[in-house]
Amino acid sequence: MSLVDQFRPRLLAEPPDRTLHDDYHLTDNHAPIEALAAMRAAVLIPVIARDVSLGGPTLLFTRRTERLARHSGQVSFPGGRTDPSDLTPVETALRETMEETGIDPSFVTVAGYLDRYLTGTGFDIQPVVGVLSDGFALARNEAEVAEIFEVPLSFLADPANRQRRTREFAGRQRSFYSITYGAHEIWGATAAIVVNLADRLKEPFSP
Repeated sequence: MSLVDQFRPRLLAEPPDRTLHDDYHLTDNHAPIEALAAMRAAVLIPVIARDVSLGGPTLLFTRRTERLARHSGQVSFPGGRTDPSDLTPVETALRETMEETGIDPSFVTVAGYLDRYLTGTGFDIQPVVGVLSDGFALARNEAEVAEIFEVPLSFLADPANRQRRTREFAGRQRSFYSITYGAHEIWGATAAIVVNLADRLKEPFSP
């Protein structure tokens, strides 16, 4: 069974029509107002089929450059805000992935969707899960992306490798996940999306 076929039954077949989750546990009084004002965006969760002897499937991440105005230096999935010309979240995710990493959309097979996430910085993010086929090439956008790296899905799915932390943002206490892999800290909305994916993939994959 292909990796795509293993993913599809565990994911949403269509993008959800409303935001169900946020990483900061906003109260009922705040969430609807902030969701209405949030900017729509989409990210691709690129899954790479690696041999079991090498640790199995991995997820591809980017680390943003320090020169960016928003989220500089942070680890994220490739993606960004929705353009008026984008008809679907898939179009946004694939376009932004191509711009940031050079991965051509023809190498991406969409397996499904995760829950939308509302961030404390005002973005309503639709995660799109896509499996990369053999032969894809990376061409990093040096203005936006400092590094592209992979993390084994088995590591990300293990609850022992994640922590729950709390910080004050804009005068409010917000709780978020943090996952450390080597020199990289994956936290905030990106880590929450990883946890959402892991919760849907609790059964082991076939070799």
